Formats: sequence, structure tokens, C-alpha cells
Amino acid sequence: MSITVDKATDTASLPDRIRRFPFPFREDIYRYSANVEPANKNVSTDAGAWGKGLIDIDEFYLEELADRERILTRDPSRSQVLPHMKPAVWDTIATLLPSMAEENPEIMSFQREGNHCRWHNRLQNLDIEFTIGDDDSLPMGPLRFLGTQIQDDIVLLDIRDNTMWLDAGLVSFAADWSFGFDVGMSFLEIHHPVPRLKEENIIQRAEQFLMRLQPGEQFRRTNWTMTVGRRLDTSTETYQEWGPDRGTIATDPDMPDKLHLRVEVQHLVRLPHTGTLLFLIRSYLLPLRDIARVPTWREKFGNVLAELPEDMAEYKGIIRYRKAASDWLLAG
Repeated sequence: MSITVDKATDTASLPDRIRRFPFPFREDIYRYSANVEPANKNVSTDAGAWGKGLIDIDEFYLEELADRERILTRDPSRSQVLPHMKPAVWDTIATLLPSMAEENPEIMSFQREGNHCRWHNRLQNLDIEFTIGDDDSLPMGPLRFLGTQIQDDIVLLDIRDNTMWLDAGLVSFAADWSFGFDVGMSFLEIHHPVPRLKEENIIQRAEQFLMRLQPGEQFRRTNWTMTVGRRLDTSTETYQEWGPDRGTIATDPDMPDKLHLRVEVQHLVRLPHTGTLLFLIRSYLLPLRDIARVPTWREKFGNVLAELPEDMAEYKGIIRYRKAASDWLLAG
């Protein structure tokens, strides 16, 4: 049975994981769209707010970075850099670390003189010096190091031949896709399997928008799916570990606690020096039980699941349990 509460009195007492959650639905139906907006803009929700900065650091910071380290140790192919993309990796570091320090001055600091830099992260008791452009100056190399500092997955898209190519990245928390398979593909090739996108010309329009971004410009969008359990790594490489749960969760009495809405906040940044497109993917998980604590969220998400077209539900992998989830949410 879902939880109904008085919104006016409950919102202030909600835990951070709910108040800071980027709930993605404004209407009772959902269709694919670019839904791109300027980054660094605070978004108010019926539970709180999200989005005021580029890199979000929350209560799961150390837990998720430890999870990433386990994944990369087991499968190093989740981090790859084609040789021509090394300058873009350093451009990413020189862009993100100062931003993190500015947004979180109480826990992080960044100093740079020429190419010599010093980074201090109090959450990790880390104080390190390195040189921009010198891969050996950072442990594990620059991209792997950056992956120890931010919860976001990192994708770098090179722009050439009037299209974009996925030529570098570190992706430990893929949602039902394979970074290793997609490396070297074009933007259109990567998104080809998504239903309705080709007919509605969404991907072509999105690509043209992204290629027109000017160096330093930052935008963002949201995307969503659902995940059984608090598991960020639902890559195709590990399907055997999480895929079978899709077939049993609908009849599981603990479904409200196990079934999560998964929202990606995707930042799109045209790097200032190389012109490469940086694509950051930050994934958030919130169980149905928590969603039901915000009455408007419970109703909207329940209606979205009930109305979602079959082909979209099938592509998102939620076809077998979306009715059970919707029924539970709307029963409150």
C-alpha cells in the first residue's frame, strides 16, 4: 500500500535523497524529446530542488566511487581513450576540477600555475599535484583519476566529418548498453536502436544542436528508466547478474522497496580548448516507496507508466513489471 502524506508538512522533513532527486516528469505522459536546457540552473520540485551546479556531490559519493573502482578493476575496458583524444581528457580535467572547487569550497580546492596544478579533496583526504598534459603525473592516468573524483560517467565525442564520434570515455554505470561496444561509433549509430527517434528526427536535430555549441557552453537534459535494486551497473556486460530480476519483480511483495526509478542528468559541455563535446551522465536511483512520499510524484509516475506505449516500455526493459508498478503507485 502506498504512503500518502500532507505535502505541506512532509516536504521539509524528507531526506536529502528525495529532496535532491531530479524527478523528470512534468506531465502525466512521456514521449522522447531532446528536452535540452541551459545547465547550472536550479530546478524546483514538489520535494525540493536540484541542478544548481555542474557536478553534484551527494551522500552516496564515497559509496558510488568505491563501486566504480570494483567495476573497473573487474573490467578495465569500461575506460578507453583513443590516442587522438588525450588532449580532450586533459581539457576535461582542467574544466571540471575548478568548477567542483568553486561549487564546493568547503571540501575541495584547485590551484593552477601554468600547467602545474594542485587538487585537494577533503572527502578523500587527497592532496595531489600534477601537470596538465603529463599522463604520468596522475595515478592510473588522467581519465581514470577523474573517475575517482566524480560520480558521473564520462563520454567524450570527437567532432569530425560533420558528425560526432564516441572516441573516449569512462562508463561504469551504463543503463542497458555497452560502452566497450559503442567506442568508435558515430552519434547516429549509437542511437539507432531507440524506437521512434528516427521517425521523429530527434537524434538528427540533437546532433546538429550539439555540434553548434560554442566552446565553454554547457547544457543538460534528463533521461529515465527503471532498475531492480540499488544497482548502478546495469550494463549489457553484466546482464546475467541483473536481467533475470525483471521477470520476477512484479510479483515480489517487496517490489516498492526494490524497484527504483532511475534518472540520468546528462550534461553537455563543449570543452573550451579542444572543442570536444563532453557528455557527463549522472545516475540517480529512488525506490517506489520514496516516490510515494511525494503525492504529485506518485500520481505522475503512475500515470506515465500506465500510458507509456508498448514499444517504448519494451525498449526501456520495463514491459514485464510496469503495470504492477503503476497499479501500486495509483492505489494510494
